[in-house]
Amino acid sequence: MRFKIQLLSLACAMLLVLQMGAAQETNPDQRRTPREIDALTPTGAGAGTSGVNGIQTRLLKGDPNRPGLYTIQLTIPANTKIEAHTHRDDRVATVVSGTWYIGYGSRFDEQKLKALTPGSFYTEPANEAHFARTGTGPVAVQITGYGPTDTKYVDRQNQ
Repeated sequence: MRFKIQLLSLACAMLLVLQMGAAQETNPDQRRTPREIDALTPTGAGAGTSGVNGIQTRLLKGDPNRPGLYTIQLTIPANTKIEAHTHRDDRVATVVSGTWYIGYGSRFDEQKLKALTPGSFYTEPANEAHFARTGTGPVAVQITGYGPTDTKYVDRQNQ
């Protein structure tokens, strides 16, 4: 009986690894120029975004709703404010264009914002509250994480 339980446990573990590997294989080989990325059909604010109206999301790799590595590119309109929120996965991001103001903390605080210009890198640690805004121009950022992801606002009134 113990052998059957061990065998069943091993089979379940192998199935989980295979499923995770399959999630990783979503569009594995890619080379895209900025023009080709811009040509991808954007969606509204989807999984892994703040959910703020006007944000466009382009899926570059994987699926943020499923287990596995994903990369999304967000285009955030000018004069957009994003209140403090968290994501369950650990994420890294690069500013592609515009100036992105981001800060860490459980409520939006203009004094904690740091201006990040194109080429800048930042992190969104799992379950660590952060907030952001754009200035007078739009911003594009690329975010990579390991899904599934989510967004939870610190103050539920901001959802």
